[in-house]
Amino acid sequence: MGKIILSASGKGGVGKSVFTVNLGATLADRGVKVVMIDMNLGLRNMDIYLGLENKVIFDVADVLSGLCGYRRAMLRDKRFPCLHMIPATQDRSKFAFDEAVVANFYAGLRESYDYVLVDGPAGVGRDVSLAAAGCDVAAIITTLEYVSLRDADMADRVLSKAGVARRACVLNKVNRELIRSGLFPSFEDVSARVRPPLIGIIQYDENINIAANCGVPVVRQRGSYIEENFNRIADRLLGL
Repeated sequence: MGKIILSASGKGGVGKSVFTVNLGATLADRGVKVVMIDMNLGLRNMDIYLGLENKVIFDVADVLSGLCGYRRAMLRDKRFPCLHMIPATQDRSKFAFDEAVVANFYAGLRESYDYVLVDGPAGVGRDVSLAAAGCDVAAIITTLEYVSLRDADMADRVLSKAGVARRACVLNKVNRELIRSGLFPSFEDVSARVRPPLIGIIQYDENINIAANCGVPVVRQRGSYIEENFNRIADRLLGL
């Protein structure tokens, strides 16, 4: 039976969706079956990060409403035979389902896939609780900014209340020179401000942004330090 992993963040712009896409590609490269669900309702973007935006016909709301089966809504990436994705709806009003329906949907997918990766919305609103329904583990993506750390802590509280017992933190877009300057929080500040354990640090690298903008998971660059880092983060996340 597969594991359901949520990517969450307290604020937007921290790189949560790019992280999810690269985590999915990392796991699929191991030969396991991965399906990614974009639950960023009204703000679909994972399709662009995979270069599949022109292939979207159905979305997750269509699946849950019964308009189509989940396989018809899936986008398949030929670069990663084991990786599939169901896009979010761009019309938030189409999504009128509660947590029980979402959790049941995830449970059905876990019967066929080794990992179900859910890209949740940023923030701490109702949509976060919907995306978190039935998830086993959550990776909270944050950056080394005081606002981002505070919002990550709030997201952690929401996820705990939603029943996600295992949660971890990933620091993204880290610039070590700014840390040394003393103008940004230190790694010690992270432990003091965000309760879940830190399982990974992703340094700022413009290649990550360039690859995402071109619809290519950056981990496709074999042997790069970024690919190795994502593999280490994946191992720690799966070990929770």
